[in-house]
Amino acid sequence: MFLKRITFLREDVQDYHEYPFSIPSISNLHHLDIDNKVTFFVGENGSGKSTLLEAIADKCEFNTAGGSRNNSYDVHAAGSALGDYIRLSWMPKITNGFFLRAESFYHFVSHIDEVDLTGFRDYGGRSLHEQSHGESFLSLFLNRFKGSAIYLLDEPEAALSPQRQLSFLRIIHDLTESGDCQFIIATHSPILLGYPGATILSFDDGRIAEVNYEETDHYRITKYFLQHREKFLKDILEE
Repeated sequence: MFLKRITFLREDVQDYHEYPFSIPSISNLHHLDIDNKVTFFVGENGSGKSTLLEAIADKCEFNTAGGSRNNSYDVHAAGSALGDYIRLSWMPKITNGFFLRAESFYHFVSHIDEVDLTGFRDYGGRSLHEQSHGESFLSLFLNRFKGSAIYLLDEPEAALSPQRQLSFLRIIHDLTESGDCQFIIATHSPILLGYPGATILSFDDGRIAEVNYEETDHYRITKYFLQHREKFLKDILEE
């Protein structure tokens, strides 16, 4: 465990009507304790989970378009509006890690193509552009992710099939058990959320609160759909 607490510097905010302070889960935040090697952020679109994850990446000095401290490139609208308003508490402080931002991953891959001089050693031995979207994500996880680091992942399931999401769960397990790694993951995937023993923090209902797996909409809606598919589709398509 490395990152222990996230504190919102409320006294520095001038106007809570402005984004991102207008997001209820952010405006109601005081501090957030992290006490698990694997923590999930869940919530509806716009609930603030990616905004907070991006701010953490900014305070870690990772590239907020995706990457680590060593990846310098620019992507439009990839900055963090919240980064200057949080404080991170560490034990111990680390600088190794990576921020995966699924929506700008293409730009990260192009950056690596331009600067890599090692024959893509950290990415499976060939350009990530020469691999499928899902293959490139797994190559990153398998080859780039190593011990004593914090990994901040925003919707890593975006490129992964259900089978490869299960493979990713094994990667998380191996890294946290033997590699001394910490993960904070914003996700909509009921498969990833099923990782045993993880902490799940919901950003819904205007606050950030820990919930059980079975309490998440991701689990409940998916379960109901699979058990009552015909009725579910009839209800939403014929109303």
